[in-house]
Amino acid sequence: MGERFDHIVILTGAGISAESGLDTFRDKGRDGGGIWSGHAVEDVATPDAFRRNPTLVHNFYNMRRRAARAAEPNDAHHALARLEACYPGDVQIITQNVDDLHERAGSRNLIHMHGELRKRRCTACGSIEISDSDLSVHTSCAACLTQGSLRPHIVWFGEIPLDLADITRHLDACDLFLSIGTSGTVYPAAGFVDIVRQNPDALTVELNLEPSAGETKFQQKIYGKAREIVPSYVNQLLQSYV
Repeated sequence: MGERFDHIVILTGAGISAESGLDTFRDKGRDGGGIWSGHAVEDVATPDAFRRNPTLVHNFYNMRRRAARAAEPNDAHHALARLEACYPGDVQIITQNVDDLHERAGSRNLIHMHGELRKRRCTACGSIEISDSDLSVHTSCAACLTQGSLRPHIVWFGEIPLDLADITRHLDACDLFLSIGTSGTVYPAAGFVDIVRQNPDALTVELNLEPSAGETKFQQKIYGKAREIVPSYVNQLLQSYV
C-alpha cells in the first residue's frame, strides 16, 4: 500500500453486522422478510409510531436487542479494533449500527450515529441509562422514577442522527475514509464521502459485499465478505508502518 495516514475515519453499516447473523433492514432474512417482517416502518420506527402504540414498538426493539445480545463480533469487527489499537495515527469509527459488536470486539473510538439498543432514554427527564433487559410501558426511569416514559435510544425515521458536529470534525480532518458494509442510500451517512472528497489529498475506499449506490465516489473499491476483505485491508495498513 505504501501510504501513511494521520486520521482514518471508518463508516460501518448493516453489512458488517449481517455477517454476525443480524438481519438488516433491506435484506431478506431467514424467513424471507428481514427483521422488519410483518411490520411497516411507520408502525415501529417513527416517533408517531411510539406515540400510537408504544407496546408494539417496545416489543419490536426487545426482539432486536435479544438478537444483538446473542450475536458475536466477526473477524471484520476484530480487525477494526486491532487497527485502532495498533495504528500510530488516529482511527475513528462512525457506525450506523445500533448493536454493540464493535465495542465487544474492542473498539473504543466509536460514534453511534443512529443510537444504541443497549441504551434507553427517558422522555420525561432526558436521562440515558444502559440496560440489556426488555423495555415496556410499565418500566420506570431509574433517574426520575416516572413510569412509561422510557423509549429505546434509537434514532427513528424523521429524527436527527446523533453527534453530527463531532462527525463533521472527524470528516474534515480525514485523509483516509473507509466505507464498510453500507448501502450508500441512507443520508446523511451516504454523503460523508462527499465531505471527505473536498480534501484533494484524502483517499476514499469502499469495502463492501457489492457496489453501493455511491460506489462511483470512491477511488478504491474492494468487494467481498467483510470478514475476509476488512482483515486483509487492515493488515496492509499496519504493514505500512513496519
